[in-house]
Amino acid sequence: MDTHRTIGVLGAGEVGQAVADQTIRYGHEVVIGNSRGPQTLEALVDRLGPKARAATAEEAAKPELVILSVPFFAVPELTDLTNWSGKIVVDTTNQFAAANPWRGRYDVGDLTGSEWVAQHLPGARVVKALNTLFAPFIAADPRHTEGRQVAFYAGDDADAKTAVAGLLDQFGFAAVDLGGLREGGRLMQLDGALSAKHLLLQDVG
Repeated sequence: MDTHRTIGVLGAGEVGQAVADQTIRYGHEVVIGNSRGPQTLEALVDRLGPKARAATAEEAAKPELVILSVPFFAVPELTDLTNWSGKIVVDTTNQFAAANPWRGRYDVGDLTGSEWVAQHLPGARVVKALNTLFAPFIAADPRHTEGRQVAFYAGDDADAKTAVAGLLDQFGFAAVDLGGLREGGRLMQLDGALSAKHLLLQDVG
């Protein structure tokens, strides 16, 4: 993983902010955007420091690696935001039907949530990650005396998964590969067996 990579963050809620924090902590630059415009992000980028830049959603979607932290139901609005082809998109969303408070389940039929997300971002290499953890667990140092915080990930593109696993490892997480968006995504998504499970991995030796 390049030490000076520019990473886009779409969505400035708790998870988007937590990922931006970690990204900047390890030398990357962040372009963060939301649906309400960069003027609403000034206080946030002041807190994040000089490696963060507030931008439009279009600008935040330009980097080759984008963290997707918008509400699940807002994903269809992103289809024409940029040319998604070849981009690595880290899907941190959960399948809630409504926000503030988060409630209900958005119906995507037989698809997993990330398969549905991938359909709306044509050509993107989607990797599901960091959606099973509450934001404070993403923001905190994942290395503990008892072990490292586990961060599950799943995807259908091997190179994209390797890049995301490298980023998670750089943050200090124990990255655990769950396979593709179908099988792994089902375990990780809202109400899946691993949803909201906070686990530590003890390193041997």
